[in-house]
Amino acid sequence: MIRIYFWKIPRSKVALATLRMAIDRVHLARDSRVQFWKLLGTGKGETFTPRDADPRRWGLIVVLKDSDQGTFEDSTTIASWRKLAGEEFSATLDPISVHGKWSGKNPFQPTQSLTHWDGQIAAITRARIKTRKSLIFWRSVPPVTSSLKSSPGLQSAIGIGEAPIGLQGTFSLWQDHASLYNFAYRGQAHREAIEATGRENWYSEELFARFAVTKISGQL
Repeated sequence: MIRIYFWKIPRSKVALATLRMAIDRVHLARDSRVQFWKLLGTGKGETFTPRDADPRRWGLIVVLKDSDQGTFEDSTTIASWRKLAGEEFSATLDPISVHGKWSGKNPFQPTQSLTHWDGQIAAITRARIKTRKSLIFWRSVPPVTSSLKSSPGLQSAIGIGEAPIGLQGTFSLWQDHASLYNFAYRGQAHREAIEATGRENWYSEELFARFAVTKISGQL
């Protein structure tokens, strides 16, 4: 089972949230219930540079063993973030299609039975950008961002990253698969970005995953 969380932290507790990110690396690495995890910083997703960063919102994505779905909700990690946060968004995701790797791994295994899912869709994009390609990548972002925000069927989107520079991505929620497909493959800005990716070879690692949203709580 895959769970994703985003917490909005009061300004007065931003320093505590930063400390929590360091502590949870140890907790999650030792948690036998967790098969894969990533702690996430967030941002506007407009330029994918440090100026986009939102120090008040932090995230976590975990892949859990099926037998431990419920108990993780009572973990020290989740309880600590809920104590800090003023708001929480969470969702349960089932993979529909996955391309690429995350930190050299294939953490999301698609579910064949969800191939024809017609409900709400989540998408995660994540890339490790080659340092020498950073400037040309950043120049390509604004047209895609503008196209994304005006796409029919988009419900919400934020930038995500494991570090302020070089490890960038997005998490987005869509009304249905058709809405996401139209943005990804029919929108001119995104098609041009896909072509540029092949031409410029600016990623050393990339991942694009599409998920069925089977449970959701809170606002993103």
